[in-house]
Amino acid sequence: MTLGAFKTIFTLEEEAELFQYVQQMEKMLFGLTSYELRKLAFELAEKNKKAHKFNKELGVAGYDWYQGFMLRHAKHLSLRKPEATSAARAMGFTKVAVKKFLELVEKVIDINKIDVERVWNVDETGISTVPKSLSKVISTKGKRQVGSLTSAERGQLVTAVVCCSASGRYMPPMLIFPRQRMKAELMDGASPGAWAECHPSGWIQTDLFINWLKKFILHTGATKDSPVLLILDGHATHTKSIELIDIAKENGVILLCLPLHCTHKMQPLDISFMKPLSTFYDHNLRKWLRTNPGRFHS
Repeated sequence: MTLGAFKTIFTLEEEAELFQYVQQMEKMLFGLTSYELRKLAFELAEKNKKAHKFNKELGVAGYDWYQGFMLRHAKHLSLRKPEATSAARAMGFTKVAVKKFLELVEKVIDINKIDVERVWNVDETGISTVPKSLSKVISTKGKRQVGSLTSAERGQLVTAVVCCSASGRYMPPMLIFPRQRMKAELMDGASPGAWAECHPSGWIQTDLFINWLKKFILHTGATKDSPVLLILDGHATHTKSIELIDIAKENGVILLCLPLHCTHKMQPLDISFMKPLSTFYDHNLRKWLRTNPGRFHS
């Protein structure tokens, strides 16, 4: 299939399939950038074993392909420039945005007859081996420099993926350690059922989130006949994957994204769980460092 100077490696049916993915993601409030659309195109090409010249190192389709795709679907798609984060947050959290989201939640729940046991929220947070902020300490007047114990000068970041239902049930967390290979002792004292993954950065990646989703399906017993609603921050790159969407759809997991630039006010776990966790974790980490001088926290 071609259009002027722009060529595509997809058939009409395959391009229609990609367009449907884009529409489905928009319907569930996922925000796609041009780069993320190019990543979806690369993923679809690999999935369908297409011969292509896309950038395999970055895993994205070319910009010329993107231009052609947008031209072919100009009646239905457009690229809008996002606001700067601070301004967008101020303007994004509006009655209109909140009302639209809540109406969509109500519609999904009513159509699928979902009760509170089957409404879930997932979020991730970075946990550092050093306190995020240093408390003020009492010092002798006139002293120029005041020290405080830390575990390491920069510390390491471990990501915790946490999920709970509207009824108060918690799924065991997934912990992502900043390393290539796992050591069993890193999970000593972890919550029952918690499991570990590894990535050099310590941050969540698409493949790790797909692994998490598979465990979520087993934990909740989600099926097409008994679907669950999973509310998440769909504007994070690791959630924008054809494989992820397919697995969710095949197993009765309805993905719904929180409105763009509203997560700071509407992400349940972030407001009610992550902030207290960060506060009490920092408090206990400082306490541990004081009672274990010379040792480091990992």
